[in-house]
Amino acid sequence: MAALCGAARRWGAGTWLRPSGLLATSSAPLLCNIHRDRHENAPGRWEKKNQIVYPPQQPGEPRRAAEIFHCRRGIKYSKDKMWYLAKMIRGMTIDQALAQLEFNDKKGAKIIKEVLLEAQELAVRQHNVEFKSNLHIAESFSGKGHYTKSIRFHGRGCSGIMDLVKCHYFVKLVEGPPPPPVPPKTGFDQAKEYVQGLRSRTITNTL
Repeated sequence: MAALCGAARRWGAGTWLRPSGLLATSSAPLLCNIHRDRHENAPGRWEKKNQIVYPPQQPGEPRRAAEIFHCRRGIKYSKDKMWYLAKMIRGMTIDQALAQLEFNDKKGAKIIKEVLLEAQELAVRQHNVEFKSNLHIAESFSGKGHYTKSIRFHGRGCSGIMDLVKCHYFVKLVEGPPPPPVPPKTGFDQAKEYVQGLRSRTITNTL
């Protein structure tokens, strides 16, 4: 009886240690825990806007301004902190934006400055922009990147979960001077628009 039990134990251990035994006894499929998203350096939808081909312009039509779309992905920085810097330079000329970022001691300011210089070089080299200073920032914003969970160990055997955050930064440069700033709306103008919106309402399923 003891010999029979020993043989059974040896047979069970052998089948579990072999990969074939593990696959034979387990009915659940083996899942691969691999991150299959697009690589960070691969061109995305924002960069592909540089490949848009417009129809030929008619004689006498004003020249279409060059547009440069550029970004940097997977930045180890908070998207909320990056948003303040991106909003600050929105609507400025390229020289004004570089001057503002030069005297800003934040980490995101140095990253945005590098991206602007890359976009400026791209405009001259690939988009036939004659003067690299004749550009203004039409769009500038940040986006959420890939977040990774990690463990933070506390005292007395406790622990917490922290996020290792990443963000993306997107910028659009347009050839020419920036448009004039839009004057802010007064309270009377906002109230007038609100009343007009109420008066233009329609009731559905009526005559």
